[in-house]
This record gives sequence, structure tokens and C-alpha cells, in this order.
Amino acid sequence: MCIYGYCRVSTRRQELVRQEKNIKEIYPDAVIIKEKYTGTSMNREEWQKLMKRVKEGNTIVFDSVSRMSRNAQEGFEAYEELYMRGVNLVFIKEPHINTEVYRTAINNSIQMTGGNVDYIIEGINKYLMALAREQIKIAFEQAEKEVKDIQKRVKEGIEIARVNGKQIGGVVGAKYKVKKSAEAKEIIKKHSKTFGGNLNDNEVMKLTGLSRNTYYKYKKEMIEGR
Repeated sequence: MCIYGYCRVSTRRQELVRQEKNIKEIYPDAVIIKEKYTGTSMNREEWQKLMKRVKEGNTIVFDSVSRMSRNAQEGFEAYEELYMRGVNLVFIKEPHINTEVYRTAINNSIQMTGGNVDYIIEGINKYLMALAREQIKIAFEQAEKEVKDIQKRVKEGIEIARVNGKQIGGVVGAKYKVKKSAEAKEIIKKHSKTFGGNLNDNEVMKLTGLSRNTYYKYKKEMIEGR
């Protein structure tokens, strides 16, 4: 049966290498599907193609649940649809919500006896299925929450910089256009957790608008005192 590895990043500046590596280490024969898409909707070109292509018995592997969806409702609905179609879903970082776990919860349901105790057994079986379903929902809800938290922290970082009178270039969405390395380093120094700020590397990259390579180049220079 065919195994697909679905890799997705939110911007064209981000790289898919890490996700592909994680998938290939476990599933070396996986056919890798790559997508660069900004937003939380599942109406993505490569994803829609994959949804039409997969058949019963096929497997789709994700580095994490957030790569499948960061919209809780859409993600859960897609999960349920693929599950009903007999497609296996594997989440490397959240193996507790793999479809195999869901199927096991259902298949291991206690068999009815034909007696009065069946009322209790039926209740236990429904509980097991509801518990598995709830764990899946929670995972997608957490992925959605992470997006909202990042957006909130970036917005707060921009406001702090504005209040403190930081020199900002043009603004594109929630990103700075930083034209000079000195300006970029000042923002990194102010907001990066490495230097006592509140934002992680990905969030500071969004704040500055720097490419990944340039960002880490500047950060390395700062750590080395240059």
C-alpha cells in the first residue's frame, strides 16, 4: 500500500527539509508531498490533490498534527473523513492520535453478552470511542491555539517596539522591513528569548521579516560580540 509523507510550511522562506527528514527516517519509501501555504484553511492545492488520490489502505504521515491543519474544526473533519475511507494517518510527534489508536479503541470494545449487563458494556464502549475522539479534537485545537498565540505575541512585540520608539521600515502585514543589519540586530536583541526577550526564533523572524539564513547569521554575530 502507498505511503505518503505530507510536508507543509506557512511561508516560502521556511524550509521543508526537517519535516521530510523526520518522515523519511521512519518511512524511507514514503512519497513526499510538499506544500508552502500561508493561512489555516485546508483548501490547499497539494492537500486537495492528495485527498482525491489516497485510497483505502494508504497511509499519510505528518511530522506533527499542525502540518495537517491548524484549524481545529476542519482538521477533525478531514481526520474523520479519511478514517471512514480506511486511510491510515500517522503523526510522528503525536502518535497517540494515529488512526490505528482510534481503530484499536473501537475494535477492542467489550463484546455484548445478551444479558442485562449489556447496558453497562454499551456505556463503556461509547466512553472508549468518545475518549479517543476527544483526544483527536484536543490535538487539533492545540495546533490552532499555537497559531493564535504566535499572532498575539508578534502583535504585542510590534506594539512594544512602537511604544519604545524603535525605527521601523515599511510594514508588510505584521512584518518589519528591516533594511540595515544594525536595525535588525536591535530588534533581535530586544525581543529574542536568547537575549532576555519574550519571543522565540520563529516569532522574531516574523517580526523582523528576515530570511532564516540572514536571521541566524545576525544572531550568531551578536552572540560572538560582532
